[in-house]
Amino acid sequence: MAFTEVCKTNDLDDGEMKKLVLEGFDILIARSGDDFFVADNKCPHMGGNLSQGTLEGTIITCPVHHSKFNLKNGEVIRWTDFTGFKLTIAKLFKSPKPLKIYEIKVEDDKVFAELPY
Repeated sequence: MAFTEVCKTNDLDDGEMKKLVLEGFDILIARSGDDFFVADNKCPHMGGNLSQGTLEGTIITCPVHHSKFNLKNGEVIRWTDFTGFKLTIAKLFKSPKPLKIYEIKVEDDKVFAELPY
C-alpha cells in the first residue's frame, strides 16, 4: 500500500465529511478540528453511505440503521439503533465489525492516506 493524496487541508471545514472515489474505491474523508480521518465510506453493518450520515467530533453515525463508529480507531460505538430482541437477532445475523480506518499523514496543505490499492 502507498500513500495517496486525498484532499487539501482547506477542502474540508471543521465537522465536514465527504465521499471520494479513488481507483473505484469509496472512501470517507472527515475533519474534526485540525484532525483528518479517512475510512471506508460503506458502513460495515448494511453498507450505508457514511458520507450522508452525521459527524459529531470523531463519531460518525450511519444514515441507515444509525450505527456509530469512532473515526480514530474504527471502534463500534453502537451497531444499530435496534433494541431488545430485535438487536439480539440483528447481531446473530450480522455480528458487529469495526469500521476500516486508513493511516493518514498531513504534509504542508495536503492530506495523504495509505489506501489498499
